[in-house]
Amino acid sequence: MTCENRHSNAEVGPAALPGAVEEVLADFVRQESAALLAVDPALRPLADAARDAVLGGGKRVRPLFGYWGWRAVAGPHAPLHRVLPALAALELLHAFALVHDDVMDRSATRRGRPTAHRQLAAAHRAQRLRGDGDRFGDAGAILVGDLCLVWADQLMARADVPATALSAARATYDRMRVEAVAGQFLDVLGDCARAWSPERALRTARLKTAGYTVTWPLHFGAALGGSGGAAFAHGTAGRAFTRYGLAVGEAFQLRDDLLGLYGEPAVTGKPVGDDLGKPTMLLLLARERATAAQRAELDAALAAAEVARLAEAVRATGAPEQLSDMIGERVAEARATLAAAPLPGAVRAGLDELAAAVAWRAA
Repeated sequence: MTCENRHSNAEVGPAALPGAVEEVLADFVRQESAALLAVDPALRPLADAARDAVLGGGKRVRPLFGYWGWRAVAGPHAPLHRVLPALAALELLHAFALVHDDVMDRSATRRGRPTAHRQLAAAHRAQRLRGDGDRFGDAGAILVGDLCLVWADQLMARADVPATALSAARATYDRMRVEAVAGQFLDVLGDCARAWSPERALRTARLKTAGYTVTWPLHFGAALGGSGGAAFAHGTAGRAFTRYGLAVGEAFQLRDDLLGLYGEPAVTGKPVGDDLGKPTMLLLLARERATAAQRAELDAALAAAEVARLAEAVRATGAPEQLSDMIGERVAEARATLAAAPLPGAVRAGLDELAAAVAWRAA
C-alpha cells in the first residue's frame, strides 16, 4: 500500500504534513531505487546518494507553502492525498538544486552528513576504482541531481487531479525551475564578478530562493486546487501570495546569510563560513557600513580565509543588526499583506505562522 493510499481515509493537517511528505518520498525512492538496481547492481552508489539527498532531513517548507496555496483554492475539506505526490515532488526539485549547489560551492557537508559528491568520492576510494575520486564524485553528483529532477516529474504525475489543474501547476513549476537556474547562475557569477551591488544580491535571492521556496510553491498549490486556480492566481488573493512570497522568501535568504556566518554547525548541519567570499547581503552591507580600517580588516580576514576573524569584522560594522532589521521588516510586510488579503482564516493563520518560522529559524 502506498503512502497516498494510507492517508486517503484520514485527514492530514499542516502539522502532520512533513511526516506524510516524508512517507511519500520514502515509498517513491524505494521503488525507483529498486528499478535502478534491477537495471544493473553497479548503480548502487547512485541510488544510495540520491536516497540520502532526498531523505537526509530537511524542513519540508516548500510542501507546506504548497499546501496552504492548495487549501486557499480547494477549501478545508478537499482530500489531501490527491495532491500529496505533487507537494512531495517539490522536495525532489529541492534535492536536485542542493546537490548541484554543493558541487558548485565545493561544500563538504549538508545537514550534518557528507554531500553527494563527497559521498561518491569516498565510494570511489572504498572500491579502489581507477582514476580521480573527486572527479568521479563531481560527475556522479551531477547525475544524482539530474535523477532527482526526473523523479520530481514522475512523482508529480501521480497527483490525482484534473488534467487542466496539473497542466496549470506544471506551468508554475516550469517557471519556478527556470528562475531557480537563473538565480543560481547569478550566484555563481557573483563569486567572480568585480563588483556586486546589494540590489543584485537581492535579485539573486528573489530568483534563487524566494521564488522556489515560497512564491511559486504557493501558486503551484493554488493551481492544483482545480478550476478556481486560474482566477485565484490573477485576482487579489493571488497577487497577495506574490507579495507575501517575495517578502518571506527574501527574509528566508537573509536569515541564511546570518546563519552562514553565525549559525551553530551542530544545528545547521554545515560549517560556518561555507559561503566565505560570496557577495552575500551581509557582506555587502558590512562593506557599505565599514570605515576604511574596518574594510581593510574585512579584506584581510577574507584573504586569510579566517572565518572567526571575518565574523568579528562583520559584527563590528553593525551589519548583522541591520540585516536582522531587514528580516523583521519583511516579516511585518508579509503579515500586513496577509491581513488585507481575501483568504480563509485558516490559510491566513497558517501562512502567518510560517512567515515567522522560516525567517527566524535556527537551521
